[in-house]
Amino acid sequence: MDTNTPKVRTAGSIARELNKPLHRVEYILRTRPHIVPMCRAGRLRVYGSQAVAQVRHELNAIDARGASHDS
Repeated sequence: MDTNTPKVRTAGSIARELNKPLHRVEYILRTRPHIVPMCRAGRLRVYGSQAVAQVRHELNAIDARGASHDS
């Protein structure tokens, strides 16, 4: 088994990894042009670890803005 193979994820696997609803991850991927897929596998877009980190950051920023409005 090749250990140098990059780990790629779909939107669904990113949502599971971050423990967030799929629709929130899809929203981030759809509205942030700087988060780009590594490649496509058929109709699926697949993302690398950098994209996962960017999605996590964007979701945390949205959550932080929402928490500051609740106060």
